[in-house]
Amino acid sequence: MPATTPRPTVLTGKHVRLEPLAPGHLDDLVAAGGCAEEVWRWVPRPAPRTREELGRTLADLLAEGERGKQVPFAVVHGTDGRAIGWSTFMDIDVANERLEIGYTWYGPAYWRTAVNTETKLLLLGHAFDELGMGRVQLKTDHRNERSQAAIERLGARREGVLRRHVRRADGTWRDTVYFSLLATEWPAARAALVARLDAGR
Repeated sequence: MPATTPRPTVLTGKHVRLEPLAPGHLDDLVAAGGCAEEVWRWVPRPAPRTREELGRTLADLLAEGERGKQVPFAVVHGTDGRAIGWSTFMDIDVANERLEIGYTWYGPAYWRTAVNTETKLLLLGHAFDELGMGRVQLKTDHRNERSQAAIERLGARREGVLRRHVRRADGTWRDTVYFSLLATEWPAARAALVARLDAGR
């Protein structure tokens, strides 16, 4: 089937629910640690340090969504119903059946839990199974080994490094590591992710 443009929607799993990001999520995101320095360490843009700065970051992301550049999702914890981070579809190219999952963060309390596994399972499933994408890419700072390991656990293949790719907020230059997962690889990756969730990871 031909690929279709992603739209804001709700994706529900056992541990998290993904819903369209909105200004009303801001207080939850602050409480989850959205102004913590460690959350934004590897993001190549100024890190929000206050509620007001995180609010402006959220507003900028929503504006990108209004322009059709991104589709941002709030990651809502399944137990308490509070937003604990966000993730986005970006670099959307329907004609070439590809998009990127990126600009993802979670509060530190949810690192190394089932949250990331299920968030990515829901987003990848939506991209491949419902939108008809043939390729999903992910990328990260070459120094962010934790993120690289997490991406590899999704079943994505490391493709290479773009050197001197993006200027960081501190003025230094970031090399960016690219990964991808293809539609033909998705069934095996999905089975592995489901098994990880069943094991509580």
